[in-house]
Amino acid sequence: MDETKNEQVSTEAGSAGEGQPDAAALQAEIDKWKALSRKNEDRFKQASSELEGFRQSQMTDTEKAIEAAKVEARNAALSEVGTKLVNAELRAASSAAGVTLPGAEYLNLSSFLGEDGNPDSARIEAFVSSLPKSNSGAAYAQNIGLGRQGSPAAGQLTREDLSRMSPREINEARKAGKCDALMRGEI
Repeated sequence: MDETKNEQVSTEAGSAGEGQPDAAALQAEIDKWKALSRKNEDRFKQASSELEGFRQSQMTDTEKAIEAAKVEARNAALSEVGTKLVNAELRAASSAAGVTLPGAEYLNLSSFLGEDGNPDSARIEAFVSSLPKSNSGAAYAQNIGLGRQGSPAAGQLTREDLSRMSPREINEARKAGKCDALMRGEI
């Protein structure tokens, strides 16, 4: 009984190993199909360019002028709309990065357009990353040199304080400004 189980297990293991191709054979098959695909792509591009050349040679002068006008109108429309798209993408990228953009009048927005008239995301990201991060703290130190802080009597001496001081200490306190509120009658 044990012998039949062992034979069964060994034949299952052998059949499982025989049915699966090895990694080298799979990679060779993948490389073969990639090469064929690239070859077909090249043929298609070549045939497309030959067909376009044939179409161009068969066009009359008016058809050529119409085609040139179509291309010019398309490029003009894309550049007009493209700058608006660039502006929107710049603002979105700058707010995501937490930086402040300079004014749009200082930027050449057409430099962020690709050859197809669409915004070039790589150029936009490079520009936004080159901008300095905005400082989230206050522009100046708070509560310094902004006038009187606290009550007017803070740090001032009272009559009671003066009664316990010598004349020399009173003169020093006066020079230091500790008697100003008393002299103005505020205390």
